[in-house]
Amino acid sequence: MSVFVILPAAGIGTRMASTGGAPKQFLTLRGLPILQHSLQAFLSIPRITGVYVSVRPSEEARVLALVSEHRMEDKVHVVIGGDNRQDSVANALAALPSTSDDDIVLVHDAVRPLIDPQTIERTIAAIEKHGAAIVAFPAVDTIKQVERTADGAIITATIPRELIVHAQTPQGAKIPLIRRAFAEAAADEFTGTDEASLLERANIPVFVVPGNQRNFKVTQPGDLEIAEFYLAG
Repeated sequence: MSVFVILPAAGIGTRMASTGGAPKQFLTLRGLPILQHSLQAFLSIPRITGVYVSVRPSEEARVLALVSEHRMEDKVHVVIGGDNRQDSVANALAALPSTSDDDIVLVHDAVRPLIDPQTIERTIAAIEKHGAAIVAFPAVDTIKQVERTADGAIITATIPRELIVHAQTPQGAKIPLIRRAFAEAAADEFTGTDEASLLERANIPVFVVPGNQRNFKVTQPGDLEIAEFYLAG
């Protein structure tokens, strides 16, 4: 059984504009690009067969240089991404040299640099047992359902917190299952918000692996300070 990882890193990250316009995956966190932290998290696990990074054409040389600088050529591969996340992941899925129906792929946001090896291992184990899984953590705040109006939102219901989880990454499945989910979405011109939404749509049960708030997505300038804090221990 092989375990592959896809890191979609073709986004621009407009909410990070105040950092100088650099794509957020290349912003520096404790002396290294955020993307490098994410790569190291997965490369620290021996059973990972290979990591496939989807990038914009204009960033291909930059990522290849990063891979070469840190001597990761044996496991890290660069593919050209698409117009959106789903297309970028689909391009990487097509490039995976999978040979077994038991092969697994994990998809992880390139800008979640604080993912820990234990959570990755638990996700792989969950996929081995259940076929598909995502990392998520329980809702803490009270969740309200609303109706949007011209004057703002009006609450229509309170959703029990025990029925809600906050989705994170990695998200993954056995490769035949996720390829089927992506193919069905493409055939129907459906765009999901994450990989789990495509798996759900294909009626593939998705198991939840407990995550934590440390595994957050760097999306705004203040998030860099929080990540620095966590990395400082």
